[in-house]
Amino acid sequence: MNDVPPHAAATPNEVTRRTALKALAGGATVGLAGCLGDDAASKPAPIDLSGGKEDDQGGMVIGLHAGPNGQIFYRDNAPDGHENPAWFHTLSMGLFPYYFEHEQMGWNETAIYVTDYSAVDYSLTSDGGDTFISTHTGADTFGDATQMTYVVGSAVLGGMGRDLIPFSSADDADVFVEEHDGSTVGFTDITAEWLRGYMRS
Repeated sequence: MNDVPPHAAATPNEVTRRTALKALAGGATVGLAGCLGDDAASKPAPIDLSGGKEDDQGGMVIGLHAGPNGQIFYRDNAPDGHENPAWFHTLSMGLFPYYFEHEQMGWNETAIYVTDYSAVDYSLTSDGGDTFISTHTGADTFGDATQMTYVVGSAVLGGMGRDLIPFSSADDADVFVEEHDGSTVGFTDITAEWLRGYMRS
C-alpha cells in the first residue's frame, strides 16, 4: 500500500511556477462554530510532515504522493499512536473526512492547516494522461485552512485522485481555474454532504 506511484515525486523545473507570498491584510479571522475562535497567537504552529509519517486516515506515507497535505490540532484529544496534530496526505479522502467524523465524536480542534499553494513553488507533472500537483511537507508550506480558497473539479489531481487544492490568495485560485478548469469554494462551503457529492461527481 505504501509503494510510490509514478507521479509521486515532482520532476524539478517541470511546469514549475513561482507565486509570490501574499500578505493578508486586516480582515477578521473566520472561526469554526465555536471551535477555532481562539486568539491566533495561542494556536499551535504547523509542523513538518516529512520523515515517514503515516496518514491518520488511511496509513499512506506523507510526502510520497502528489497533492496537498494537512494537519489538525485538537484541544483535549489526540490521534491514535502519536501526539497532536493528526496528519494527512490528502484533503478530500483524509483531512476532511477525519475532521467531520471526529467533530461528530465531540472533538474540538484548535487549528487546521493545509498546504498553501500560494506560498510554494509548485510543479505539475503528467503521468498516463493525468496531471498531478506537487506535494510539500515543510512547516512553512502550511496555512490556516479556514482562510483558504479551494480549487475543486479541476483537471489537476492529488495523489489519490480528485482533491481540493488550497490557495491563500483567491486571485491565485482564480488563475488556476482559468488554466486548469474547475471552480472555487471556501472552507465553510465544505460540509460532509458536499464532500460526498463532490467525490461521487
